[in-house]
Amino acid sequence: MVPSNVGVSIKEPSHGYQLRVVQEVLLALLAKEAAHGYQLRARLQLALGPLAEALNAGQVYVTLSRLEKAGLLTSARVGQADRPDRKVYELSEAGRERVMEWLGDTSWPKPAPAEFHLKLVTAAAAGLGDPVRLVDVQRHALLAGLADAQRAALAEPDGSVAGLLLEGVVLRLQADLRWLEACARFWNATKERS
Repeated sequence: MVPSNVGVSIKEPSHGYQLRVVQEVLLALLAKEAAHGYQLRARLQLALGPLAEALNAGQVYVTLSRLEKAGLLTSARVGQADRPDRKVYELSEAGRERVMEWLGDTSWPKPAPAEFHLKLVTAAAAGLGDPVRLVDVQRHALLAGLADAQRAALAEPDGSVAGLLLEGVVLRLQADLRWLEACARFWNATKERS
């Protein structure tokens, strides 16, 4: 679960960290024992801390349904005395194999700067905008996101698994800001040469 738009407050899920519940995460959460959707969503919230605010409640259920249709999960209705029946999900053999493949996968997400870099290059080439200004706007957005992530990280109790995730978000934002500084130097030097 990688933030796709790190430039806005984590308090605004619709504009901030766009968390996508990947199928593999739900499958892995079912590897130990069967569970119903509410349990899985609670486990995700515990792992993600404040970043879980961006999760749509229905997203878990839609993903579970898709995984079941793909043959990676099986389900059974379990009766409850004073409530409607619950649908409990369990990994199929194919689901178990997919979890093991996912755990063994060492590929890293695509570098976040690639799209922004192309935006700068095309803006300069087509005369659509000043790359230095685009870098500056992006820098301000990242700084706001960094401040929010740092506050959220500080609010987590010591030893929190969500705190570890937030530390990663902070470090990634700091690295992105350093890269933006390099972009600003490059595009300022390019302006001076022209």
